[in-house]
Amino acid sequence: MPEALMQDDVAANLAEVKARMAAAARDAGRTPEAVSLVAVSKTHTAERVRIALAAGQRVFGENRVQEAIAKFPALKDEHPDLRLHLIGPLQTNKSKEAVALFDAIESVDRPKLAASLAEQMAKAGRRPDCFIQVNTGAEPQKAGILPGEADAFIRDCRETYGLPLKGLMCIPPVEEAASIHFALLREIARRNGLSDLSMGMSGDFEEAIRFGATLVRVGSAIFGARPRPLA
Repeated sequence: MPEALMQDDVAANLAEVKARMAAAARDAGRTPEAVSLVAVSKTHTAERVRIALAAGQRVFGENRVQEAIAKFPALKDEHPDLRLHLIGPLQTNKSKEAVALFDAIESVDRPKLAASLAEQMAKAGRRPDCFIQVNTGAEPQKAGILPGEADAFIRDCRETYGLPLKGLMCIPPVEEAASIHFALLREIARRNGLSDLSMGMSGDFEEAIRFGATLVRVGSAIFGARPRPLA
């Protein structure tokens, strides 16, 4: 596809997603500014990200540390206001790289990882925002702390590990109503005094906004179908 067409496509998609976000926020009695868009750029090239940057987008989400390392240092040099979120599972042996590159880590889900992140933050003097991923559907194949263990883990992240905890994240099961899971995440956040909720993707972000999402993670509705992962 010619570059000019790609630019028009991504810019138009961004505008449409932001308009839908604003409408959903207003319908829920919220201000559009209360919800931030995380443009999920996983498997898309740096050139595609630059098109989104040219259209005004500044917050991006990546699933894999190594892919982000290959793409984003130069982009961050070009755009110092760019913010990068890690939204995929994080192995403890990648904690150092994650702390160095990402501005938010949305997939904190176990004590070993929390301890590793705390150690690397202390060494680097850099403290990216942390979100606890909650496995709201208790799916065995999916990352995330179980809902019944979330309160204790939140307390440990604050008191034992001293992480800069901002909020919670979830990915609802595809075969269940997302609203049930958004409501559960909202309640866990409420009783623990957490202000940020990262929930909702391309297919359900409007519903997530109605349930209080402060960040929505949208990829295919902006960038189109995902190509194969980068090597």
